Amino acid sequence: MVQRARVIVVGAGFAGLAATRELARSGALVTLVDRNPYATFQPLLYQVATAGMGTSDVSYPIRTFAAKWPNVRARRAAITKVVPDKRRVEFDDGGSLAYDYLVLATGVTTNWLHVAGSRENALPIYSLGDAATLRRRLQHYLEDTAAGRRESTHVVVVGAGATGVEMAGTLAELRRHTIPLTHPEVRPDQTSVTLVERFDYVLAPYKPRLRDSAADALRKRGVDLRLGSTVASVEPDAVVLEDGTRLPSDVTVWALGVTAPPEVGSWGLEQGKGGRIAVTDALNVPGHPEVFVIGDLAGPPDAPPQLAQPAIQMGKHVGKQIAAVVKGGPLRPFTYRDPGIMATVGKAEAVLQLENGLTVRGLPAWLVWIFIHVAYLLGGRNRVSVLLNFFWRYAGPHRSRASVTQ
Repeated sequence: MVQRARVIVVGAGFAGLAATRELARSGALVTLVDRNPYATFQPLLYQVATAGMGTSDVSYPIRTFAAKWPNVRARRAAITKVVPDKRRVEFDDGGSLAYDYLVLATGVTTNWLHVAGSRENALPIYSLGDAATLRRRLQHYLEDTAAGRRESTHVVVVGAGATGVEMAGTLAELRRHTIPLTHPEVRPDQTSVTLVERFDYVLAPYKPRLRDSAADALRKRGVDLRLGSTVASVEPDAVVLEDGTRLPSDVTVWALGVTAPPEVGSWGLEQGKGGRIAVTDALNVPGHPEVFVIGDLAGPPDAPPQLAQPAIQMGKHVGKQIAAVVKGGPLRPFTYRDPGIMATVGKAEAVLQLENGLTVRGLPAWLVWIFIHVAYLLGGRNRVSVLLNFFWRYAGPHRSRASVTQ
């Protein structure tokens, strides 16, 4: 009887789930480990933060995911130490596991970029907890503003990548269309949405025509764009730019930059740019070919962008590679196949850029964006719920649409 390989996958993000799925199909004995009991669909966190969706819509229990295969187990724990020489990992609950192959897919965390006051006064939007915290803050401040306990609820979003643009666009639509209905006591001058970006354009990876289209759509929704502006510091009630400009900010959303979690430095593995773990073109660690790193934490020679699609492709690749190596096959290098990038600005407005140069914007791109995001969700209930929420938010009765006020 051939002994099956023991594989530990640490991290239940896009990369970890994709790797687990491939390994499960190969017959390996897989343990999926994550500090949370659920997997989070990060591209829709801004919808949670603005109350368009609930936390359960964008999360899925990892034990339910693992239960699909008899050879997969789930464990809730955070990794504290990697001992590659002994092929063992240790966890914060005091336990440890031995492995034949280890897949590290823990992802990254918020990069505050050494901006004074950013960590203390800005809110990130990288996890489910971050989104829930931001949602509660907005709800609380709007209620206080309506009751006269606060003077304003001004929001500044720092970073005009996809997350920042999506957040700013959604908040602007809520400010213009929903808050006047739910909080008629709040005057228009008591709220605002500002988007700050150090480049002279939004959505840096996109073609100029799509950048301009997204910027125009944001301006039409009432977003104050501060392009070519670098943040010098974040205060409790303001964002200060390098030129000395003070932007009033009751809620500052940090949508700028990611880096490896600090605990990665204690694992004894070589790190590169942004703290990402250095790996070969086959995505395993030099000197320890049985240890693989995938997703945002991986730093291969030709690193793909830190997005969902590269993470999924890395996970599939490593899962297949481990299965092949167990049978005596060689490791093959990872090659990223770029399917394109997309971002939404708001209702019926999105931008889509394909690898072949084709660009789409407006309603067609928005519908594609919705379809793709729903398709990648885990679980039929989540897909149905998210579709209904999208419909209700953007096409339902005007006075009943979801908002940060609910």
